[in-house]
Amino acid sequence: MDAVPPLLVTTHLISTLLMVGVIWTVQIVHYPLMALVGTERFATYEAAHAPRMAAVVLLPWTAQGVTVAWLLLIPTTGVVRGLVWASAFAAAVPLIVTIVASVPAHRILANGFDPAVHRRLVRTNWLRTAGWSAHGVFAVGLAVTAG
Repeated sequence: MDAVPPLLVTTHLISTLLMVGVIWTVQIVHYPLMALVGTERFATYEAAHAPRMAAVVLLPWTAQGVTVAWLLLIPTTGVVRGLVWASAFAAAVPLIVTIVASVPAHRILANGFDPAVHRRLVRTNWLRTAGWSAHGVFAVGLAVTAG
């Protein structure tokens, strides 16, 4: 069993905390402000929103996924296995919610603003926010205890 590479833990921590910041910004600022765009311009807004958000999250979310998978699947010394499993579980929450709730809501909103769908998007995004936040706590724990 090899020692955990410091770059792996650092990359995991940075990418995870970046995603924590992104999801809180989306939850507190971005998603609530969608309701103020107006119905006549909302489809145009949503069409511009999707690729821009993808550009923001693609690299950190990928890095976080690869690093948590590495920590989970490749045995290393110097990491608390329980924190790795908790981190992986917490990381799965936003992924599942994105697939099951967020992407379908954005597909509907791409056709125009729907208040009920928007409310559902904001409400279910709290699950992603909680998952990323927990994942951030576990990533800090991994970084602190890695040795």
